[in-house]
Amino acid sequence: MNKGKKLYEGKAKIIYEGPEKGTAIQHFKDEATAFNNQKKSTVEGKGVLNNRISEHILNNLNQIGIQTHLIKRLNMREQLVSLVEIIPVEFIVRNIATGSLTKRLGIPDGTILSKPLIEYSYKNDELGDPLVAKEHLIEFKWIKNDIELNFINNLCLRINDFMQGMFRGVGIKLVDFKLEFGKKNIGGKDTILLADEISPDTCRLWDVSSEKKLDKDRFRKDLGNIIQAYQEVARRLGIIHEEANISEVKFGKPKAVNIKNK
Repeated sequence: MNKGKKLYEGKAKIIYEGPEKGTAIQHFKDEATAFNNQKKSTVEGKGVLNNRISEHILNNLNQIGIQTHLIKRLNMREQLVSLVEIIPVEFIVRNIATGSLTKRLGIPDGTILSKPLIEYSYKNDELGDPLVAKEHLIEFKWIKNDIELNFINNLCLRINDFMQGMFRGVGIKLVDFKLEFGKKNIGGKDTILLADEISPDTCRLWDVSSEKKLDKDRFRKDLGNIIQAYQEVARRLGIIHEEANISEVKFGKPKAVNIKNK
């Protein structure tokens, strides 16, 4: 399928014009980044795995009535998606305390939360994607009103319920994850769609028994074997066969600066 002009390039994906009006092609890159792009590397095969895993999860969400931007996977690295106006907010859903939450508040790592916690982050790389309150979302018109915010919050909780069950069934704890949403005019009405991706790049996933990390923390914390961890997630979800392998994985030399971990 022919791609149109490049519309946007982020840390992990490139968005091109799609073949029809209102569509786009989402290309998954092999770049791994952390700490607001201050640590970088190329991990061959990561984009392929994220494409397949995200397709699997978004298709399942579509089937339970949660509208997403995914139309279909085109090839090993690309998806045909609905072109949406992205809401400039990351919705972070936490089931277990770790990462920046434990650092900010001094909570012991691995603390199980009594109920899912939703945090909001303003999508702005120059500002370091700062946490914001719900009042900021509405005051600065990133979200239209309380009704729209409550709708998205409820979607986040529904997605969390589904994904927790899905991952628990294959021996994985869903620790936390981030979601992005966009708006598309459908039938003359603004409709909110789940956008971006859901993959080990955007989720923290721990093995139920060993608590081995199966996500991008392997890159953030220099644990190694990032491709093997992503492959393990794909195998457990039944996306790739046990014998499948991405051979000759090469890690580019990380580029980092001295910063405090988030």
